[in-house]
This record gives sequence, structure tokens and C-alpha cells, in this order.
Amino acid sequence: MAIVLIVDDSLLLRMNITNIVKSGGYEILEASSGTGALQIITEKKPDCMCLDLLMPDMDGFNVLEAMGERVKEIPVIVLTADIQTSTRDKCLELGAAMILNKPPKKDTLLAAIKELISQKEKQD
Repeated sequence: MAIVLIVDDSLLLRMNITNIVKSGGYEILEASSGTGALQIITEKKPDCMCLDLLMPDMDGFNVLEAMGERVKEIPVIVLTADIQTSTRDKCLELGAAMILNKPPKKDTLLAAIKELISQKEKQD
């Protein structure tokens, strides 16, 4: 079973996203901060990550930067309410595989995760 890491400082949004992803049959890991996400990535090596951009301790941009080359091994879906082109461009430059609007629609999020995990399995 593929493992998806969900990173969001909002408990309510994290629970909502977790419920969506669980309904797709995925195992879930959760982090409430960027620092926590990096620790989990090192210890557990998830197959995909859903990453919030705006968090107090370490934002999503910093997480993507800190991941470095690991961003190629763990596809990242950035979840954000920010619709600015510059924000989207920066996420993609830092290695994010996709950017989805918050709150994500169930079908859209599950399709994105399935696609990214399928691509990852083909590369491995």
C-alpha cells in the first residue's frame, strides 16, 4: 500500500485531506509543520506528499528547498489557496510535481496522487 504524507498546520484541513486520501486506499502519515514533515521524510520515505504552503515554523517553500534532490524521489502536491502565477511558478521551480487549490476536491486530489505514484513506480 502506498504511503501519503499530509502536511498542514491546520488540524481541520489535515483531517479533511486525510479522510479524502484514506478513501483512496492509501496509508497516511501526518505532520503539522514543515520541520515535522522533513523528519518523517527521512524516517519513513513516503510515496507522495501533500504540502501546505503557509505554515508558521517552516513554510512549504522552505520544505521544498530543504528536500533538495529528495523532491525527485517523493512527488509533492502543493495545496494552496494562493492563485498567483508567481507562487505556482516558484513551487514548480523548487520541484513540486503539482499545485492544487485548497480545499482540494476529492476526485482531483485522488487522481493526482494516483498519477504521481504511478509515475514514481515506473521510474523505480
